[in-house]
Amino acid sequence: MRSIWNGAISFGLVSIPIKLVNATESRSVSFRQIHTEDGGRIRYRKVCELDGEEVSQAEIGKAYEDADGTMIPITDEDLASLPLPTAKTIEIVSFVPASEIDPLQMDAAYYLSANGVPAAKPYTLLREALKRSDKVAVAKYALRGRERLGMLRVVDDVIAMHGLLWPDEIRATEGVAPETPVSVREAELDLADALMATLGEVDISTLHDDYREAVEEMIAAKAEGGEAVAPPEPAAEGGGRVIDLMAALESSVRAAKEARGEAPPEAASVTELKTRKKAAARGTPKETEAKKSTARTAAKKTAEPARKSTAKKTAAKKTTETKSTATTKKTAGKKTQAKKATPRKRTA
Repeated sequence: MRSIWNGAISFGLVSIPIKLVNATESRSVSFRQIHTEDGGRIRYRKVCELDGEEVSQAEIGKAYEDADGTMIPITDEDLASLPLPTAKTIEIVSFVPASEIDPLQMDAAYYLSANGVPAAKPYTLLREALKRSDKVAVAKYALRGRERLGMLRVVDDVIAMHGLLWPDEIRATEGVAPETPVSVREAELDLADALMATLGEVDISTLHDDYREAVEEMIAAKAEGGEAVAPPEPAAEGGGRVIDLMAALESSVRAAKEARGEAPPEAASVTELKTRKKAAARGTPKETEAKKSTARTAAKKTAEPARKSTAKKTAAKKTTETKSTATTKKTAGKKTQAKKATPRKRTA
């Protein structure tokens, strides 16, 4: 890898010659600006705004713009004359636990390579000391015309340096947090913990840039004269909707477990089966009404013969009673006539 800076690490009285190389690289697809009518490249020319003439890079210098717009020229000699002890030195100022470094301060990352054979021994000494102490080194260094803050740590068998922002370059968090007071229940926290446990285990090396791959496929298709791939349907936006947080968390946990090939919870399955049985027993409203109508019809049919039989028995009983009454009346009449016809005996 090509070095971007040569200097030394100052570790007390120990000086370690090193080379600075970039530890990261951008894989983003870059585009050029073109004229849409003819496809010609759009380029920027550096022009002096006073005379309108284009100037070369050798004719361009530095200046500081004052508050009133006045330009104060600054030359390379002016900057070189400044008392900057870290111009060619990474000066270690302290060793602290890694937890004391705020991730918000993290900037660009570099690898520090030992520059030459004599540098191998002190380089290894510093590396092993960092490993055993389980700490990181805070250092100052100068790069691209300004002094910077850095953090040295061990990555595999290499000393890496992260550029750090100065503490006064980190903005305060005032006005960022929600202003409305919100209370969170323990059940919601438990579901959030379950979701974190399900999603937290992932191999970082397996993650990749899906958007970049889609852009590359689209460019390859257009280069071959084809059409661009149709974009997928956009997901529904959740902005402004009121959601059930518990239901969303439960669904998220279930979906994450299914994606990982894990079986759903037993409780959910039992609940689902009970619900289905109850629903099957109840039936639909139409089926329930039909069953009731059928039962009423059957009861009506059963009751009609019983009513007819009862009516017949009642009528027969009345007829019998009528006949019996008539017979009784006739018998009484005959007895009365017989009494009248019998002569009374006179007593002597």
